[in-house]
Amino acid sequence: MTAATASRIDIAAPSRRADLVGRGLAAVASLATGVAFLNGVLLTINASDDRLFIEGWRVSSFGIFAALFALLAVRPRQSAGVWEVVLVGKTALVVFGALIGDVPEARLSAVIDLGLVAVVATAYVLCRGWLAWRPATTDTIR
Repeated sequence: MTAATASRIDIAAPSRRADLVGRGLAAVASLATGVAFLNGVLLTINASDDRLFIEGWRVSSFGIFAALFALLAVRPRQSAGVWEVVLVGKTALVVFGALIGDVPEARLSAVIDLGLVAVVATAYVLCRGWLAWRPATTDTIR
């Protein structure tokens, strides 16, 4: 490896503090979504027959997103595409919630998802999540 390559790799890696803060934010997003999952389970248990499927679908989505956030917290630069899929998915929910108007659950959900977008976008920058797209190396910081 040449000196130029080594210094470029060093510059690309996040600082230890930024990495820890970014991972912490992803972990907080995972925990918060896990709480939403548990609340969703309770809502599903108590749901009327006409809401049962939609509540079950929503609770499964909470579980999936909690797992994705946990994956990002543990392996922020080994999850190519996961950051982007999560950000696009949550942003789409924010836009949809804002566009559908005065639906009781939409506004609160859009605000919560907007918060998640901000937290995950910050974590993405701090952890330099885009580095997941680079070719595999033996770099232990990935």
